Amino acid sequence: MLDPKFLDELAARLADLAARGPGPELERNARALLNGFFARLDFVSREEFEVQRAVLARTRARLEALEARLAALETRP
Repeated sequence: MLDPKFLDELAARLADLAARGPGPELERNARALLNGFFARLDFVSREEFEVQRAVLARTRARLEALEARLAALETRP
């Protein structure tokens, strides 16, 4: 019969091997490959997108204010 201590030690070693196995390396390589692919597609990060959206909102507000001011000036005699 197998010793339970031996089985516990074997399970611990297998778990350690699985943790150090090719999984993390494969994940790193897949991430690098996808990041390179997305970089070539000219995608922007969410942070950059949000910054540009805020800039556009301010620009639109400024344009609307200028249009209203121009309309008021055009109606003057």
